[in-house]
Amino acid sequence: MQVTQGFAPILGPVARVMILGTLPSQQSLKRNQYFGHPRNAFWPIMGEIFGAGPELPYAKRTQLLQHHEIAVWDVLRSARRAGSMDAAIEKKDASPNNFAALHAAHPELELVCFNGQAAARLFKRLVPPDVQESFASVRFVTMPSTSPALAAMSFADKLSCWSKIATGRTYRS
Repeated sequence: MQVTQGFAPILGPVARVMILGTLPSQQSLKRNQYFGHPRNAFWPIMGEIFGAGPELPYAKRTQLLQHHEIAVWDVLRSARRAGSMDAAIEKKDASPNNFAALHAAHPELELVCFNGQAAARLFKRLVPPDVQESFASVRFVTMPSTSPALAAMSFADKLSCWSKIATGRTYRS
């Protein structure tokens, strides 16, 4: 089983919201883009919320997210995984991204949305406690996964949950 390497973040000069996945799927790696599986609801949801839908070229979608001060990254920089399922990630070999550097470069960050429970668990398990503590002023929310593996939840219900990230400039509750 080979090591899967993650992507650089989608990150503009200002990032108030950070959306964190786990690690690129095989489809994402083939397409060289975040949430590249054709049945993943991420880009259709971003289309409904920010006009960054899958009908647009990938570069335009990422530009629109940055315009809305939305960043996208994965919790993991690299990990061993057979296939694309989050449950198959071998945690003993998993390496998190450098969140200390990200937060130092973007102190305006207000909200981190985990794209599913697996991303939230990996962040809590693998990101050092002192780095997690540096995010004390940031709100963390676990959102429903946009993955086609979460088939029990309808697109409309996922959209309803995810739409909350666009309800205002301040993301504090």
